[in-house]
Amino acid sequence: MAAYPALGRLAVGLSYVLSYGFVALKALFGAFGVGSVVQYVGALQQFGAGIQEMLFVLADNAVYCRHLESLYAFLDLPNRKYQGTLPVEKRAFCQDGDMEYEIELRNVSFRYPGSETWALRGVSARLCAGDKVAIVGPNGSGKTTLIKLLCRLYDPDEGEILLNGIDIRKYDYEEYLRLFSVVFQDFRLLAFPLGENVTASQDVDAQRARECLARAGLGGRLAAMPDGLETPLYKEAGGVEVSGGEAQKIALARAVYRHAPFIVLDEPTAALDPVAEFEVYSRFDEIVGERTAVYISHRLASCRFCRAIWVFDGGRLVQQGAHEALLGEEEGLYARLWRAQAQYYRREG
Repeated sequence: MAAYPALGRLAVGLSYVLSYGFVALKALFGAFGVGSVVQYVGALQQFGAGIQEMLFVLADNAVYCRHLESLYAFLDLPNRKYQGTLPVEKRAFCQDGDMEYEIELRNVSFRYPGSETWALRGVSARLCAGDKVAIVGPNGSGKTTLIKLLCRLYDPDEGEILLNGIDIRKYDYEEYLRLFSVVFQDFRLLAFPLGENVTASQDVDAQRARECLARAGLGGRLAAMPDGLETPLYKEAGGVEVSGGEAQKIALARAVYRHAPFIVLDEPTAALDPVAEFEVYSRFDEIVGERTAVYISHRLASCRFCRAIWVFDGGRLVQQGAHEALLGEEEGLYARLWRAQAQYYRREG
C-alpha cells in the first residue's frame, strides 16, 4: 500500500517538470506574456495537488477494502447460534395468552472461553409463566452468567435449557431473542429524544411510552420536561441532563415498553434512593404485568416482593424458595446474607 503515495509523488513531480517545461518554452517563443505564465503555473499547482490527493484517497480505499475483506470473512464464519430453524410458538400445554412460555434448566454447566473454572455447575430449575424470580448470591456466584445463558449470549457447555420442552438451540436465534426484554447493569442511554430512548426506535407510540415512563416512576419528570417525549437527552440544544436514578428508570421503561414475555433486570434499582426503590418494588407486579420477570439484586429486602428466590454460591444453585421459607433455614446462605444486611438497620442498645 505504501507504493501508492510514492507513485503519486513521482507522477506529480514528472507532471510538474513537463508542464513547467511546456510553459517555459511557450513563453520563450512569445506565445504568451508574463501574466499568463503566472496564471498557468498556479493552475498547474492546483491540478498537481488534486492529482496527489486523489492518489492518496485511492491508497486509503485500497487499505479499507482489505479491512472489509477481513470483516466479510469473519461474518461468513458459521455461527452455532444461527443453526436453529424452529419458529417460536406456543406448545400444547400453553393457553391462549402470548406470555405462556416456560423455561427449564437441566443440569446446566458453563465455563467462559479460556477459563478452567466453572462459572455455573449443575444448575437445574424451572421458570414458569408469570413467575417473579429474584436471583441473589455473593459476587461471582454466577447470577449474571445465568442471565447471559438464558438470553443466549452464550450456550451451556453441559446440560440444556428448554423453552416449552424444546432445547433453545433448536429455535431460530432471532425469534428466540425477541422473547426477552433485558436491562443489564451497563445499559446506555443515547443522545436522542426521550421517547426514542424508551422505544429504541424512531417509531414512537407516544401514549404507550408515557404509560411505561409513569409505571417506572418517571411520570412527574416527564411532565416537567419542556418538550415532553421530544426533549433531547444530554447536551443537545434544549436537552436535559438526567441523574443516574432517572436514567435507570428510563431503562426500566424501555424494558417494559418492549412487549416481550420475559423481562430480565440486572440490579434494576442500584442507582435509586431508598424511597424510589421501595416505590418500584411495591409496584413491581404493576410494572411488569403478567410477564415472567427475573431480576438480580444484592439488596435482599427487594426479594420479599418476589414469589420465588434462587440463591447462588460458587456457580451452584444452593437454595430456592419463597422469602419466608428461606429465612426459616437459619443455616442457609440466604438467611445468613439477610442477617448480615439487616444488622445495619437495627438500632443498637
